[in-house]
This record gives sequence, C-alpha cells and structure tokens, in this order.
Amino acid sequence: MAKTTPTEFIRQVRAETAKVVWPNWKETRMTAIMVVIMTAMLGLFFFTIDAFFDAIVNLLLNLAK
Repeated sequence: MAKTTPTEFIRQVRAETAKVVWPNWKETRMTAIMVVIMTAMLGLFFFTIDAFFDAIVNLLLNLAK
C-alpha cells in the first residue's frame, strides 16, 4: 500500500468534501420538522403500549391476591 503524505491527504480530503451535496435551509427545516413529528408519534405510541401492558400486569397482580 502506497504511503500518503499529509499534504496529499489534505488535498484528497478537500476534493472529497467538494463532492458533498449540502442540503439547503428548506430541506434542513423540513427534515427537522419530520424528525420532531416522528419522535412525538413514537413517544405517544410507546407510552400507549407501556400503559396497556401496565394495566395488564396490574390486573394479573390483583387477580393473584
């Protein structure tokens, strides 16, 4: 494997970074909004599932008394 000098490495990093397509503000904003919405939906989903299983466990524990 050929050794790369630090200068060549920096040149390669700059060349690869130039190929990156950065999102614009509209795309960034929409992605952030979607993340917040999905996080809220998943939080509500898991809260509901947790409350359901909590009710089942409490019912079973009360039957065992």
